Amino acid sequence: MWQFQTFRLDVVNQSLYRGDERIPLMPKPFAVLQYLVEHAGRLVTQDELLDAIWPETHVQPEVLRRYILEIRRVLGDQPETPRFIETVTKRGYRFIAEVRAVEPERPAVSSQAAPSLTVEWKPGGRSVPKLAAVLVIAFVLSAGGFLWLRSQPRRLTEKDAIILAEFTNTTGDQVFDGTLRQGVSVQLEQSPFLKVISDEQIQQTLRLMERPPDAKLTLEVAREACQRTGGTVLIGGSLAQIGSRYSLILKAVNCANGESIASTEAQAMDRSHVLEALGKVSSDIRKKLGESLATIQRFDTPLVQASTSSLEALQVYSLGYKEAVAKGDSVGAIPLLQRAIKLDPNFAMAYSTLGLTYWNVGEYTLASENIRRAFELRGGLTEWEKLRIESEYPSLVTGNLEKARRAYEVWAQTYPRDWVPRNHLGVIYSVLGQHEQALAEYRDAQRLYPEGGLIRGNLIVGYLALDRLEEAQSMIAEAKRRNSDSPGLGTIRYRLAFLRNDMSAMEQEVRLGFGKPGVEGQLLWYEAATAAYLGQLQKARTLCRQAVASVQRSEGSEAAAGYESEGALTEALLGNEVAAKSRSEAALRLSTGADVQYRAALALAAAGERAKARALGDDLGKRFPEDTMIQFLYVPTLLAQLSLRDDPSKAIELLQRTVPYERGGGLYPAYVRGLAYLGAHRGGEAEAEFQKILNHRGIVFNSPIAALAHLQTGRAFLMQGDKEKARAAYQDFLRLWKDADADIPILIQAKAELTRLNR
Repeated sequence: MWQFQTFRLDVVNQSLYRGDERIPLMPKPFAVLQYLVEHAGRLVTQDELLDAIWPETHVQPEVLRRYILEIRRVLGDQPETPRFIETVTKRGYRFIAEVRAVEPERPAVSSQAAPSLTVEWKPGGRSVPKLAAVLVIAFVLSAGGFLWLRSQPRRLTEKDAIILAEFTNTTGDQVFDGTLRQGVSVQLEQSPFLKVISDEQIQQTLRLMERPPDAKLTLEVAREACQRTGGTVLIGGSLAQIGSRYSLILKAVNCANGESIASTEAQAMDRSHVLEALGKVSSDIRKKLGESLATIQRFDTPLVQASTSSLEALQVYSLGYKEAVAKGDSVGAIPLLQRAIKLDPNFAMAYSTLGLTYWNVGEYTLASENIRRAFELRGGLTEWEKLRIESEYPSLVTGNLEKARRAYEVWAQTYPRDWVPRNHLGVIYSVLGQHEQALAEYRDAQRLYPEGGLIRGNLIVGYLALDRLEEAQSMIAEAKRRNSDSPGLGTIRYRLAFLRNDMSAMEQEVRLGFGKPGVEGQLLWYEAATAAYLGQLQKARTLCRQAVASVQRSEGSEAAAGYESEGALTEALLGNEVAAKSRSEAALRLSTGADVQYRAALALAAAGERAKARALGDDLGKRFPEDTMIQFLYVPTLLAQLSLRDDPSKAIELLQRTVPYERGGGLYPAYVRGLAYLGAHRGGEAEAEFQKILNHRGIVFNSPIAALAHLQTGRAFLMQGDKEKARAAYQDFLRLWKDADADIPILIQAKAELTRLNR
């Protein structure tokens, strides 16, 4: 254990403490800090750090700089006046605080403690005569020299769950580390009979065990995690090299008492046949655990066909998958998944996972390209993987949400114990604006996986959309009790704080998100949108620039363009036509993704650039002919926006097809419809549309239309001749904008209208 100033670095338990307080720090930043501390006082070059922390993988220097930023944040260090980490420009870093070794405290061992598991996998220690005896009694498969041991099966039931431990690898070849476990996972997950505890659930359990979320799942650690998650069976294995051959053992034991349930063994003639042997033992263990021959025959795609024949590609993929799932670090996962694809350009699941990872960071075009490639390569995959990709394709590539819904339902029916398709069905309904149905699907997913942090987050967002704030707060508190407070919950807590008008809580979430890739940029944008909602446009522009810069550093250009296009639409809604045009063009220079193009086109239409806006809308319709939201919401809303000034009745007609989907579009179609009714001098109907927005704060959140709806409602009341209600609505708007910038065109108009009304 190392001590520097008030901090202690516990290397064994991978924990950082300030006094007695444990400071959360993700594993990779922890490893960087540990290396710097252990080499305190000397310059550690950037290349040395990269080689030490990522010895097997090429990682961009930007990733290292991001982790240094995260370390500085938790230590309260400043690069300009460092107390701990000094940057040596263009060379590297130096840990400058005084460091001393201290003896860790040894906790007393309770006499009530459960006995530890003592199971030894020692293939590397087996003598040749013992192996020869095994050869005599084993059944030899001529195709590859695979050996199978017989054992009495213990049949599982639908209530039993399996956890996978890491393999004991005594070959000295690091390519097998993590790779074999990933391979077994692929094989077992294709079974509709077996229930494998997900990596996300394991990661949350490791936190409860006060271990890093990416801690190695040794037999002892895996068995404790199995007991904590209510699992029944622990499957672990070993790999040893005997001459040119490889001996592979797979064993299943009872999590509660450590007793053997089933085991199987195979030999591979050389290194290139290890994955084939792994597929064989995985298939055999399924049979020994009680799965029927019929389902094994139907759902038993060979591993080298289902994943990749490249050990190196599978290893890097497993590292990327762990970054994305165990750590929730989508940004850190991307270069690893890219590397896996480079090693095997036909690795379908690597394309699929990379696509989903890009989607998580707002790079929707790159996500679509990778999922499209996965769809093209899906032919040899397992049934589970095919169903996943065939559901992702209409959902995230073509945008045909009805096809996606049907595909996810087929997946859910084929794998009734799998929570993933149910969760995705909830997302589909949420995008469509059917938040009640979304909640029902999320609850089904949670029933299958009660510990699921992702599901819990989706449930909270669903409650917020329906303005059920107490239930949302209760689930946030539950997440904290379960120690599953992921970085993404910060953005959700911000939304709840906004809906409760708690400005200090909002500011706190922004501070907590600083330096966290994938979180910082979104929270900065939330702050920008909130400033615009309050009429503080100069502040909003500054915060938006910071959000754009943040995501450009870590996520990419499309996410940055998304914020810029949102800013352009805000400028247009507030009457700043010149700024709206320039910011739309800036967004389109960064990306022509569908959402970016839609918002930029809306801004241009509202700012009077009708021809350019129409061309962008036509292009969207042609590029995405199947996309539900583009065809039934984006394009008709844009065409209605273009018709507002000249033909409001046509705008009203165009917007009819958006009604079933408008809650999924942030109620912006309702806002345009309200403007159209005002243009058609139908004040009562206009009021009803703006009232929709005021009644659904959870959907509109901090959109500028949530503020402008007060003003537009006042105009609708005035059109109906109700001056008292009109005056009250105008005053509500001006109270909300009491600290607004004075030169905003729509504010100047509102004040003038209220003055005339008061005469």
